[in-house]
Amino acid sequence: MELQNVGIARCGKWIKRPENVNFVILGKSYKSSSAKSKLEIFSFDPKTTTLESSPLTEQEIEDGEPVSIAVHPNGDQIICATSSGDCKIFELCVQETSTKLLAKEAPSLEGVGLQNCVAFSIDGCKLGMGGEDGRLRILEWPSMRIIIDEPAAHKSFRDMDFSLDSEFLVSTSTDGSARVWNVNEGVPVATLKRSANEKIELCCFSKDGTKPFVFCTVQRAKLKPITAVWDMSTWKRIGYKVLLGKPASVMSTSPDGKYLAQGSKDGDFCVVDVNNMRISHWSKRLHPGTSIGGVLEFCPSERVVLTTTEEWGTKVTKLTVPADWKDWQIYTLLLILLLASAVAFYIFYVYSDSFWQVPGTTQHSRPKFDTLIGDPQSEDPFGPLDL
Repeated sequence: MELQNVGIARCGKWIKRPENVNFVILGKSYKSSSAKSKLEIFSFDPKTTTLESSPLTEQEIEDGEPVSIAVHPNGDQIICATSSGDCKIFELCVQETSTKLLAKEAPSLEGVGLQNCVAFSIDGCKLGMGGEDGRLRILEWPSMRIIIDEPAAHKSFRDMDFSLDSEFLVSTSTDGSARVWNVNEGVPVATLKRSANEKIELCCFSKDGTKPFVFCTVQRAKLKPITAVWDMSTWKRIGYKVLLGKPASVMSTSPDGKYLAQGSKDGDFCVVDVNNMRISHWSKRLHPGTSIGGVLEFCPSERVVLTTTEEWGTKVTKLTVPADWKDWQIYTLLLILLLASAVAFYIFYVYSDSFWQVPGTTQHSRPKFDTLIGDPQSEDPFGPLDL
């Protein structure tokens, strides 16, 4: 599904709301110099896999264009980095009859410079920012206390991601290097090793809770690009695989960690099953001839992916992957198994000769209790006794 509207979507994110309701926020700019950039929020219909044509609400950005967006896990706070060098905070207020974006004062985020990467940690307690100037900032949220402020973390930030436990942050540079940071201690812990002919570009942690890996796309001179894997326990490279077979422009993981998605610079994207690293979905020429660089993100509750490009706008794609079990399906199965067990026990009890004897055994039946004592109202079977 493609969303046709005015403006160029520069960045965007899903917003998870209560009761499996999902919104999409898009940062848009306009070719006309008189038109101001905007943040627009759209509702998502899971039945039709579409976004509403009209936004629920919108908010003008006074200075600059939106560059990157981060949404807090609770879905109420939004950070938007702009080309003017400011990071703006907005609060999402959802009521029965209206939805609003309210701008909030953030003196500590003003004048920080152009931020290529902005992201919240999984637990929502930290905010990471990677600048075009290579400076890394990690702040405690919402107190804004500085945890890490490293001016020379990279030449210039390319990508970043927090680990599932929010303890680590991995980041990549435009010069092809990649580093891992311990967020709690505020120190770097590793530099991911690469060959002389390799450049690490995109990065993300595994999110399924069972495989502690770091995935990175790697460009190789005169060879096909690969997706390499590093073990988090040792930070050593343990393998690689060719997925897209061409340069990737963006990469992300599903919220449950089951799938890994990569978008190409010519408008394709593929989705990989992390369990076996095989491609489960491939959308070719979804955005023909343009790089999927703005957004490639999984819906929080559906097997749906959001993508944006400057030329083709915003699209929502339903994935052709095996359907997940719903909660009601699991409970129904458990109820059926419970009833089946009760029926089996009843049949076993009725047709067995004794508690310890299964049906069909040759053991003699135990005497009936009423046969031994007789019927008190019937004639004595032994007759009168001669005393």
